[in-house]
Amino acid sequence: MIDIHCHLLPAIDDGAKDLDEALSLLRMSLADGVTRLVVTPHIHAGRFHNNKAIIDAALVKLKAAMDVENIELAIAAAAEVRIDAEILPMIEQDKIPFLGEYVGQKFLLLEMPHSHIPSGCDKLIKWLKSKDITPLIAHPERNRDILADPDKIKMFQRLGCWFQLTASSLTGGFGERCQQLSIKLLKEGVIDVVASDAHNIKRRPSILSHAYQQVSLLLNEESADKLFHRNPWNITQSLFVEHENNA
Repeated sequence: MIDIHCHLLPAIDDGAKDLDEALSLLRMSLADGVTRLVVTPHIHAGRFHNNKAIIDAALVKLKAAMDVENIELAIAAAAEVRIDAEILPMIEQDKIPFLGEYVGQKFLLLEMPHSHIPSGCDKLIKWLKSKDITPLIAHPERNRDILADPDKIKMFQRLGCWFQLTASSLTGGFGERCQQLSIKLLKEGVIDVVASDAHNIKRRPSILSHAYQQVSLLLNEESADKLFHRNPWNITQSLFVEHENNA
């Protein structure tokens, strides 16, 4: 499995609080069957002032610690970017790391507020698409507007977005409503990727295997492979090639 949304860089956002917790989460991912992992700290104006340079520097430190601890897991870095007008100049200035490039598109992990769908986000997405950037919408099943009216996701589909489901939403970790919407979106073929969105050991661990089993039962093994391996591989392959070439 390949996990392309998690918050394992230590002390950089609301994820792993320190290096020890980050290493523990990485060991957990490895034991769970993850072979590649993309850490995606928040870029969120007014809250988490990260950028490509800060994230890359934090990744170098984490990889050095992994080498010392003999944690043999391939990792790279991108970001989970909150919808905001400030991301436009950041993209133009190459300050936002993408998940990778596939079929001529750069992929951006894009987050909405949990509380609502922001007005004007369609204009932002159209701007991104005009720059050959495809938004991968993070955890739509946890957005309250979409929970209240699942048809609201259709606007994002029409605009050419992809969609990432949180593994623990499917297994009930975010409540019954999120679980039921997760099942609905999976059965309708809306979801393109399942990822952990791991933040910490106790409440939001880096576990994908339980959700993989659920998808295999709900759909089939081929669909589970597509959501947990093939699509994540395609989206992020260029990112790992880039890191290998720079090693």
